[in-house]
Amino acid sequence: MYWWRRDFPQTGLKTWGRGRCEENLSCPPNKSPQKSNPLLASADEEEADTCTICLEQWTNAGDHRLSALRCGHLFGYKCISKWLKGQARKCPQCNKKAKHSDIVVLYARTLRALDASEQELMKSSLEEEQMLRKKAELESAQCRLQLQVLTEECTKLHSRVQDLKNLIVQHQGQISQLTGSSQARFLSSLSSSQSQHKYHFQKTFTVSQTGNCRVMTYCDALSCLVVSQPSPQASFLPGFGVKMLSTANMKSNQYIPMHGKQIRGLAFSSRSKGLLLSASLDNTVKLTSLETNTVVQTYNTGRPVWSCCWCLDENNYMYAGLVNGSILLYDLRNTSSHIQELVPQKARCPLVSLSYIPRAASAAFPFGGVLAGSLEDASFWELKMGFTHWPHVMPMEPGGCIDFQTESSTRHCLVTYRPDKNHSTLRSVLMEMSYKLDDAGEPICSCHSVQTFRGGPTCKLLTKSAIFQNPENDGSILVCTGDEVSNSALLWDAGSGSLLQELQANQPVLDICPFQVNHNSYLATLTEKMVHIHRWE
Repeated sequence: MYWWRRDFPQTGLKTWGRGRCEENLSCPPNKSPQKSNPLLASADEEEADTCTICLEQWTNAGDHRLSALRCGHLFGYKCISKWLKGQARKCPQCNKKAKHSDIVVLYARTLRALDASEQELMKSSLEEEQMLRKKAELESAQCRLQLQVLTEECTKLHSRVQDLKNLIVQHQGQISQLTGSSQARFLSSLSSSQSQHKYHFQKTFTVSQTGNCRVMTYCDALSCLVVSQPSPQASFLPGFGVKMLSTANMKSNQYIPMHGKQIRGLAFSSRSKGLLLSASLDNTVKLTSLETNTVVQTYNTGRPVWSCCWCLDENNYMYAGLVNGSILLYDLRNTSSHIQELVPQKARCPLVSLSYIPRAASAAFPFGGVLAGSLEDASFWELKMGFTHWPHVMPMEPGGCIDFQTESSTRHCLVTYRPDKNHSTLRSVLMEMSYKLDDAGEPICSCHSVQTFRGGPTCKLLTKSAIFQNPENDGSILVCTGDEVSNSALLWDAGSGSLLQELQANQPVLDICPFQVNHNSYLATLTEKMVHIHRWE
C-alpha cells in the first residue's frame, strides 16, 4: 500500500490518495481465487465513510459534517464549501454544475446505502406478470363461456337440421297428397266427441266499476287469471295495470299499476315463473314480476304497441307489434333497446295480434315463427338459423281483420273478420298452415280455409276469440267467439262447424281465455267490467 498527494493551487486544497502495488493484486498460491479478500472489503467500507476531497472521515457535527449536493454525492461540509468557492463550480465526482446554495447538511449518525435496484426491478416484473396473468385468466373464462354457448346452440341447430332432413326425405313424395286431403282429414280427426259435457256458469268477478277492461291471460305457475283495467284510484294513481284473480280459491287479489295508457297485450313467460309481458299504447313494453308485484324492465318503443308474445323456441326473446305494422324483437339480456325490427311486407297498419307457432316434427308444417295479423293482412315470419326471420305473406281476405289466434299442436289459426259489403255477419275462419318447396328447395309457407263460423251482423269492438283443445282430450278442437248482438260467447265444434253452446255475458265479450286448475277445465269471458268463469262438467 502506498499514499499519494495532489495539490490544487486554485483552492489551496491538498488531496491525498492511496494505491496498491501490483504484486499485492495477485492471489497467494495457497488461496483459492474465488474467495474474497477481507482487506479489500474493509478498504471499500472505509472509502464509503470518507470524504472524496480530503480522504478524511466525515462527522455528524462540526465543520466536517456530512453534506450532499443536488446530484447526490457526499462530502465533508468544509471541503465542498471551499471547493465551490473556487473557480470550479462543479461536483468533484460527476462534474455536474453545482453552487454553494446546493449544499445540504445531512443529519445522520451512520449512513449505509442498501443497493435495492435489483429488488425494485424484480418487484416491477412481478407486478407485470400478475397483471398479465389476471388478463389471461379473464380472457380464458370469457372464451370458455362463449364456447359453452356456441356448443349448445350448435347442438340445437344440428338436431333441428337432422329433423328437417328426415322429414323431407320421408314425406317429400307425400306433400301434394297432404295438401289435397288435409281438409277431409281435419274434419274427420277433429270431430267433437258425443259426450254430454258442457260449460256451466261458476262465478262472476267485478274487475272495474268504470269499465275499460281490455285483455286477459292465465298464469299456470301461479294459478291466477290476470285482467287489464284502469287504475281504481285514478285521481291518486292514474294509468292502467292488471288485477290478479286467484283461480285456486276463486277470489280477487290486488291491483298492480304498470302503464300510463291502455294495455293491448299480455303474455306470460314459460321460462320464468310469474314474469308478465305487457304492451301498451303509451309507447312501452314492460316486464312485471307477479311474485314481487313490481315492474322489473321497461322498453321504450317510440310508438304505440298493440300486441306482444314470447318466442317459444328461444326463451330469452319476445316480440312487440306496433301501430305501423312493424315487429320489434327484444332480448331479455339486452336491457337497452330492441335487437331486430321486422318491417311489414304490405300495409302499414296496427298489428292487432301476435302469436308464436313453435317448431314441431310435423310433416304438415314443421316450421316455427311468429304469425302477425294486422287490420289489413297477415304474415308468417319463419325463424331461421342464426335467429333471422323470413317473411311469408298469408293469403288472407283484404281488410276487416280484427283478430288472429293459433293452436300450436294442430298448426291451425283462427282469423276473425268484421261484416263488410260482401258478408253481412261476423265471420271466424279456421285456417290450416301448410307449405310447399320451391325450385331451390326452400319452403313457401301458406294456409287455406277449413271451416267458417258465423256470428251476428254487428262488430264495433276489436274482440278476441279462442281456439283450443277439447277438455275431453279426444283430439278434437273447440272454437269460441264473441257475439255483440246477443252479448254472449259462442262455442263451436271445429270439426263439424256446429254451434255447441251459448255462454251469456250481459255485455259484449272482449276476450276469451281457457285454462285448467286441479285437472278441471274452465273458460273465462271478459267484458268491459266483469269476468265470467265457466266450468266444464
